[in-house]
Amino acid sequence: MRRPIDQLPKAHLHLHFTGSMRHATLVELAAERGVHLPHALVEEWPPKLRATDERGWFRFQRLYDIARSVLRTPDDLYRLLLETAEDERAAGAGWLEIQVDPSGYASRFGGLTATLELVLDAAQAAERATGVGIGVMVAANRTKHPLDAKTLARLAVQYAGRGVVSFGLNNDERRGRALDFEGAFRIARRAGLLSAPHGGELSGPRSVQECLDLLAADRIGHGVRAVEDRALVDRLAAQEVTLEVCPTSNVGLGVVDRLDQVPLRRLFDAGVPIALGADDPLLFGSRLAEQYEIAREVFGFSDPELAELARMSIRSSGAPEERKKEMLAGVDAWLAAPEPTG
Repeated sequence: MRRPIDQLPKAHLHLHFTGSMRHATLVELAAERGVHLPHALVEEWPPKLRATDERGWFRFQRLYDIARSVLRTPDDLYRLLLETAEDERAAGAGWLEIQVDPSGYASRFGGLTATLELVLDAAQAAERATGVGIGVMVAANRTKHPLDAKTLARLAVQYAGRGVVSFGLNNDERRGRALDFEGAFRIARRAGLLSAPHGGELSGPRSVQECLDLLAADRIGHGVRAVEDRALVDRLAAQEVTLEVCPTSNVGLGVVDRLDQVPLRRLFDAGVPIALGADDPLLFGSRLAEQYEIAREVFGFSDPELAELARMSIRSSGAPEERKKEMLAGVDAWLAAPEPTG
């Protein structure tokens, strides 16, 4: 027997809003609202996905949009965040950074500002109920106009220190380069928000390089394609830029064919800070604790190495310093406890 993963304090930094929904909740809400779910979201769940070509990405996005369509009332958002926080607590997470693009929900909830305020209020309610600290990442969509991203950055800045802790950039990186969004990230950084764009998932090292050079990234969502450039890996390690590595997602979207091909061990051994993430459990079928189990079972991470992964996630989060200290102490206590015998 080994130390339980679910008792290791950790931070979850790569989780999308609708993608965090429980599958059972999706099925229930769809039935209530008369939303027809495709087989891929019911009988064939989790769906077989591959987004390395445009058609595959379109299918992934279509499933996500169908799932988002069941969220129709404020109570739905409160429920989603409460259940998500409960799942994070069960995985041992003491801090969650939930990623949301308010424009994807604004037409239903009274506009951008009202939507973000609703999400923030629901996050606070979930935090009070579960004890899991929750920060919000406002994320722009790189397939939309850069002016839309600037609007979201200005909105995020208004709530910096009031629940919003970071600014991101998501969707298919092949359809929107970092250069176009430099202005939005400059606005967010000036307010002290962490810079956490996606990069190096479906595109190669250049995407990661641009996130560093143009967006001054503190963290990079995925970033695994950086291993194709040794100098870039060395730079990530030297600058202590955290990669939010999501093993199950990498396989699900076809970034790699098998779990053992995710460059988790290579990046870790090279000194790159890593925060394991689940990305979209609703579509990939596994949550945060499973990613740590993969590190242990597939890549042979020892308990001291798992503890270091947890520390990396905590240090690179937007959590308040007091919570970070508390969680880091919890990691030390987890590792100091005798290894269970059976």
